[in-house]
Amino acid sequence: MKKLFLIFTVIGFFGCAILLFSPSALYAGGQTHTCDTRYPIILAHGTGGADRILGIVDYWWGIPEALENQGAEVYVTRVDGLGGTAEKAAQFKEEVQYIQSFSSSQKFNIIAHSHGALYARYAISNLGLADDVVSLTSIAGPHQGMVLADLIVENYPAPLKSLTTESLNFIYAYFFGDIAPDSCANVVDVTTQYMQTVFNKHTENVSGVIYQSWAARVKTGCPTLVLNPVWRLLSEKEGPNDGLVGVESAKLGDYRGEEAAAWWSPGCDHLNIIGHLFGITPGFYAADFYVDIVADLKRQEL
Repeated sequence: MKKLFLIFTVIGFFGCAILLFSPSALYAGGQTHTCDTRYPIILAHGTGGADRILGIVDYWWGIPEALENQGAEVYVTRVDGLGGTAEKAAQFKEEVQYIQSFSSSQKFNIIAHSHGALYARYAISNLGLADDVVSLTSIAGPHQGMVLADLIVENYPAPLKSLTTESLNFIYAYFFGDIAPDSCANVVDVTTQYMQTVFNKHTENVSGVIYQSWAARVKTGCPTLVLNPVWRLLSEKEGPNDGLVGVESAKLGDYRGEEAAAWWSPGCDHLNIIGHLFGITPGFYAADFYVDIVADLKRQEL
């Protein structure tokens, strides 16, 4: 029970630390043509996110600028930090439609982190966004669910769960600008049972859209120290993971492999894979990782 209390505290911290963001930002142009893809890039954030913390700290730390410098046209979307997958997907579709109103293209390559990969999948498969998407690259997305979510749903004390849920919803609505935050739905929608028996069965990959994925993996300890207790618990429950999502769960479509950082590094965790905390990612440089991903999309003439 103490472990579960700590885990839920980490979830709350994670959400509050990564949120505080504001709406869509645009980056375009560049100094080289390495990432000058045929179709622009859309970045979709995960739980607790948006695009910029306190108007200063980017969710995608240094990544849009790096892609821009290599010739990419990049858009960063924002949906509620906390909410069910379907609700976030509807907001994401609206973001894409807004981008279409001024973009150079009506079709896009989506790169999505964590829960972003799920609501992007839902929008593509169930909300008619397939015609607007040429590829979806999932980064540490929980496509088979999160064991951590299972533990919270099954074991967290009801009174404390209710209090925590209401508190997080209030914070995200009144301080961070969420339209309809729902932290309970956010957790339930990433449980393994829901993902494997409901979501995946009703959110099949769409023909004509390229799906690929990457996992992050911690080897000896999370560089983001606050994730260490969760990583240790998940290592016992589901094997290799990034401090929040299991490596096996992160696989979707063409699985491109795991990012575990340099041989001397403790690994790459769920926050390192998007360049946090604040660019302190031992043995891993997020900007180069995403430049390689987008350069490969260009090689595929996407």
